[in-house]
Amino acid sequence: MTPLERVGVAPIVEKLVENRLRWFGHVERRPVDAVVRRVDQMEESRVKRGRGRPKKTIRETIRKDLEVNELDSIWFMIEHYGVI
Repeated sequence: MTPLERVGVAPIVEKLVENRLRWFGHVERRPVDAVVRRVDQMEESRVKRGRGRPKKTIRETIRKDLEVNELDSIWFMIEHYGVI
């Protein structure tokens, strides 16, 4: 048993994932013309990347968080229907 478990504190990684998914939910519910939604659309429309490994985008991170937490159906609805 780790010291964090003894005290009853959640692991840091779990808290980060929880906060990212909470933020993602807020952003997805915003109107399409909101600044955060426009930035997200700009990120998707980038055409040329530099050499080397591409940087991980926030969408890739969110997709992985949803998969780990077995919420793939939510990602499917967002990608195909644009709704949560």
